[in-house]
Amino acid sequence: MIFLGMGYLIPEKMDARPNAEIEAVMSECQPHLEKFYDSGNVLIDAGLQLETKSLRRVNGKVTVTDGPFTESKELIGSIFLIEAEDMDEAIQLAALHPTTQVSSGEDFGWRIEIRPVHYFKINELHKKVIS
Repeated sequence: MIFLGMGYLIPEKMDARPNAEIEAVMSECQPHLEKFYDSGNVLIDAGLQLETKSLRRVNGKVTVTDGPFTESKELIGSIFLIEAEDMDEAIQLAALHPTTQVSSGEDFGWRIEIRPVHYFKINELHKKVIS
């Protein structure tokens, strides 16, 4: 089964810290990422830029607005796809991700959300690229 992991952060908390501190925290992530990747279950792992656009159909037209939903202070900073037998195994694998392993992440509001994916397709061109 395929699971989508979304890593959340609160940008205001990260922006309030000096760049050197952020860089030090991010360097703590690498050993945890290696353990995560070594599980053999990670299909894709990607960091996301903070720029966000929301598209919505309103009155028959697609509208584009800046940013995430206004009621949310969190942004998705990373995503990953993992393969697991069930939700319990997906949780065990996701727990290897730096979001849950780096203690400083608590200060930045880091968290992971896991969701089962019920539809997954890779077109042939992309299969060649990621193989």
